[in-house]
Amino acid sequence: MENKLNPSILTRRKFLQKSGGLTLGITALAAFPGMLATPREGLSTNGSQLTAWVNIQPDGKITIMNPAAEMGQGSMTALPVIIAEELDADWSQVVIEHSPNDVDTYGLERWGGRKIMLTVGSFTVSGYYESLRKAGAQARYVLLYSAAKKWGVPLEELKTNPSRILHPKTSQEISYGEIISDISMPESLPDLPLKDPENFQLIGSVMPRWDIPQKVDGSAIFAGDVRVPNMLYGVIERGKVHGAKPNLQNLSEIQEMEGIEEVVEMDYGVGIIASTIERALKAKKLLNIAWTNDTPSQGHGSQESFERYADLAGDATEKGKVLTEIGNVEHAKSEAHTTYEADYKNDYVYHAQMEPLNAMASVSPDGQSVEVWAGTQAAGSLSSTVAQVLGIEASQVKFHPQYLGGGLGRRSLHDYVIEAVKLSNAVKKPVKLIWTRQDDLQYGHYRPLSLQRMKASVGKNGGLLGLSHTIVGDGSNLLASGAKNAYYDIPNQHLEIRTVNNGIRLKHWRAVGHGPNKFAIESFIDELASDQGMDPLAYRQQLMHNHPRALATLNKASEMARWSEPAQEGRAKGVAFGERSGALVTGICEISLDPEKGKIRVHHFWMAVDAGTIVQPDNAIAQLEGGIIMGMSSVLQEQLTIVNGEVQQTNLHDYSLLRISDVPESMDIFLMPSMEAPEGIGEGSLPVVGGAIGNAFAALTGKRLRHLPFTPDRVKAALR
Repeated sequence: MENKLNPSILTRRKFLQKSGGLTLGITALAAFPGMLATPREGLSTNGSQLTAWVNIQPDGKITIMNPAAEMGQGSMTALPVIIAEELDADWSQVVIEHSPNDVDTYGLERWGGRKIMLTVGSFTVSGYYESLRKAGAQARYVLLYSAAKKWGVPLEELKTNPSRILHPKTSQEISYGEIISDISMPESLPDLPLKDPENFQLIGSVMPRWDIPQKVDGSAIFAGDVRVPNMLYGVIERGKVHGAKPNLQNLSEIQEMEGIEEVVEMDYGVGIIASTIERALKAKKLLNIAWTNDTPSQGHGSQESFERYADLAGDATEKGKVLTEIGNVEHAKSEAHTTYEADYKNDYVYHAQMEPLNAMASVSPDGQSVEVWAGTQAAGSLSSTVAQVLGIEASQVKFHPQYLGGGLGRRSLHDYVIEAVKLSNAVKKPVKLIWTRQDDLQYGHYRPLSLQRMKASVGKNGGLLGLSHTIVGDGSNLLASGAKNAYYDIPNQHLEIRTVNNGIRLKHWRAVGHGPNKFAIESFIDELASDQGMDPLAYRQQLMHNHPRALATLNKASEMARWSEPAQEGRAKGVAFGERSGALVTGICEISLDPEKGKIRVHHFWMAVDAGTIVQPDNAIAQLEGGIIMGMSSVLQEQLTIVNGEVQQTNLHDYSLLRISDVPESMDIFLMPSMEAPEGIGEGSLPVVGGAIGNAFAALTGKRLRHLPFTPDRVKAALR
């Protein structure tokens, strides 16, 4: 099926289908063994070998495939830039398309060599970097090889300028588009040298993002924009208690309503399929459902859990999962001059992605094939997941990737896509499933709440001899990230997770456990420094003196914020360090406080970041700024509470997000110059926000905030 949203617009794919020009695709066989592709649908081959990553038209247009989800983070530009750099392409001639959903060809090797197409963890650029450089270099080599054969000159005498091949000795030159008619594929590709980073023309430069113009003028297509013939709309009523099972009491009444095509009863909800979204939502409101609430989440109270978590953290008979065991913390305690203990807490947090969840599915009349339109972070596993639901082969699933209006980890699950497929399968027609904001907030997947018990042993000279960190919470793999202290030299360490099951739907949230864990660690480090009468920044300098790159970010941020100079009257500064996905980050903020309202105001945020080679510096800064803002929102305002198993918030009027009036007056970010391989940027800034603000609050008031978020009530309670 075609996208019928703008049928009068000639899309790039339609243009390629209609053009008769010769097209050549070039890929990196050595970088990605076995990835030689068959001609893709809609591309004219005219006998040329078409492969996976690069297609060059006779008019010089270069189409580069993007294998990652584009959800506002800029990967759709960053990955093609890497190829274009080594290809020596004229960027003004580059066109970018979503790659086919082919994991063997476009997948990234991760986790023991397993190939994935999964845009999470800030590892997209760092994971693809070397391979895509090779892909670009090998594509350039084939063009040079073809020109050498055409002119009868040694390949070594050729050079390239953007999208042109030159032979200086004879003053011959030809464009990439012109050489297509004389293309020759070498029998094998040599081990090609890559560019010296000092000679980069595109990597490290400010590049316009491919997706921005389309998003500004409204032509960008998200899944919610897709229209196809005979399309229906679907909604689902899910229980207020996660895992509750429905018993529909008024099926016939709903079926008789105008425009209702089908009612689909599920294990956890009731689906409505209607001719319009308005009719579907009207029927949803009239559903009479008796819910069976014998689930683990029944009776769960988020705030009451902390007392139980504290008991579990202090239970000497409890043995959790040990993640770090260095030295002996008990021995360090016996040698200590002073010992410390503190608990830190964080509430549930909702993803609040800008675009509510939605997906379109169209199951064929015989049920043996399906088309899916969706924005997903996990494209590589979508076909197999959908195929399993329908009991068909994955090859019978045709997936159309769309832009994502924010992912933040939530769209790495396929639950909303599976729901669309199930509804479509019930009527064998295309169905667009839409989650309302209320649906997503009350039956979403959240960052788990947790309690972190920190214990420290300090020697007579103030040195940190031992650190014990016990994390208690739900969702084991969501709790661990960011808890290890690879850049602080602490001779005795113990890190342990003790898990519970509250029956609440949980998921990776931006930076996963780094936000709560770094908040706890960095706040506790500050407490130790303060009690020892030491400057908290100097205390960290001692702890990381064996880690020069981390230390350099600390020193640079200190310089940027003029740490040694006193803050102006009524303000104070706080510092925090963190590492996420390889990026080393030091953040310093300056705050003030309205004690009557209990409102913290962040005026300035300074940040120094070492993330290796930066492919798109302007975009990297934008992501880091976004992480600061999202971090502030979660630290100062966002709070999802559960009472008797039911989420209390219903929409954005009572799930409070940071407003533009609360944005800092300045955010100054410095990217440390580096020739090292790229590291993850997208989640790097968020983990240091909680510690920096909390430490600034302690510097300003002498009081500690140990429970995220820092709501006005909690601020006023701390002041009392």
